[in-house]
Amino acid sequence: MNSPSAEGPPPILLKFRSSTPLILSTVAIALFTDLFLYGIIVPILPFVLEDRIGIPQEEVQKYTSILLAVYAGASVLFSLPAGIIADKLSARQVPFLLGLVSLLGSTVMLSVGRSIAWLVMARVLQGISAATVWTVGLALVLDTVGSEKLGVTIGSIFSFISVGELLAPVLGGIVYDKAGNGAVFGMGFALLGVDFLMRVLLVEKKVARRYGLKDEEDEDTNSNSSDVEDTNLDSESENSPLLNKKDEDLSAYAFPSNPSWLTTHLPILYTLRHPRLLTAELVALTQATILGVFDATIPIEAQSLFGFSSLKAGLLFIPLVAPYLIAGPIAGKGVDKYGARPFATFGFWFLSIPLFLLGIPHAGGTAEIVKFSAILVFAGLGTCGIASPSIVEASAVMEKFQKQDEREGKGMFGEGGGYAQLYAVNSMVFSGGLTLGPLVAGALKDSIGFGGMGVVFGVVCVVVGGVCGVFLGEREERWRIWRG
Repeated sequence: MNSPSAEGPPPILLKFRSSTPLILSTVAIALFTDLFLYGIIVPILPFVLEDRIGIPQEEVQKYTSILLAVYAGASVLFSLPAGIIADKLSARQVPFLLGLVSLLGSTVMLSVGRSIAWLVMARVLQGISAATVWTVGLALVLDTVGSEKLGVTIGSIFSFISVGELLAPVLGGIVYDKAGNGAVFGMGFALLGVDFLMRVLLVEKKVARRYGLKDEEDEDTNSNSSDVEDTNLDSESENSPLLNKKDEDLSAYAFPSNPSWLTTHLPILYTLRHPRLLTAELVALTQATILGVFDATIPIEAQSLFGFSSLKAGLLFIPLVAPYLIAGPIAGKGVDKYGARPFATFGFWFLSIPLFLLGIPHAGGTAEIVKFSAILVFAGLGTCGIASPSIVEASAVMEKFQKQDEREGKGMFGEGGGYAQLYAVNSMVFSGGLTLGPLVAGALKDSIGFGGMGVVFGVVCVVVGGVCGVFLGEREERWRIWRG
């Protein structure tokens, strides 16, 4: 049945296309595609630079780090504009599709480029795509499932897309070794076709509501929210938002009475004054930095220590990513139930251990390869604990800012809310880590060796874990916005 606000007949198969499983599957496929096309480059990039571009072997580490950093740098620059646009538009599907166009252009250029400049431009386009896909995709997830189920949903999606992280380096290395460059990117183009169909098929729930369609989850949530607003009950139902309590003290999340021009036009920047949100972004920055370190150094270290080809270098990513397939959803559900603080704190402390041990393996045979792989398994387990806390904690803080803003009637975020902008900032920070990781790792590895590099980043994890233990969580009596 059409609602008065709908224009024209409803889309074909509207109920199916706006269903929660389809929307989450579309986002998961989009993120999977992004990571897959990123991942197939990582193990073969040193070999592409030598074989196709003709870079001398002693300069491969430098150019590998540069190309990884360029991708992340482009993501940093374009994330916030993508978030602002996504929040302003009536539907998020348009920027979601434009991100795919950028990814297609990048894949074409990476597959045929024969100069450093060509590869740099391709990585820029790939970074723009990542900024759009991650910003809009995570906003779609929150739009669809709400904040109470965000942790387990993110954990499950990340568990699925970790298959892309797992398969991409392996398949990239195998196919490049056996069939060459064209076959590697042929896989990418096939996946892009599936991704395109999914994104075109998707209909957002807020669009479906314009045609009067509500699924059971929507009705339950609306009913719960209505009961809270109409009767001023303090109790929260299972499907209601995190912040139903009308008497909850949210003064720490209030915007100033006379906001500045910058706060009025970019309220997301003001929210970053809150220690909880700053710490959540620190978690994202550190997590991405560590991932960038592994991406930039594992293939080259494997080649140096064990004489690995692109195929075998790709296989080394299996022990790093595989633990997330099982532990990812479990950790995400734990974050939903117990909060971000314990998982982020102990996750970083646990991750520091394998980082401290990275220098133990040395040139040799099977025994040394087993040592290296075992260390990567423990590193993979550590990353499980730190994957969900940043998004969940940041979303909880944003929800409180929006709740207080609604109470005061200031309308700082507008009708679309500020979640896409929040995830844009998260994407910028994450991309900043992916930029920082390869550059710092390359410099440290060249100056103090692979083992010394691991010790430095292990200390970073210990410190960040301590910061998480102090600043994350709900202890509001200790957290107040830093007002200048």
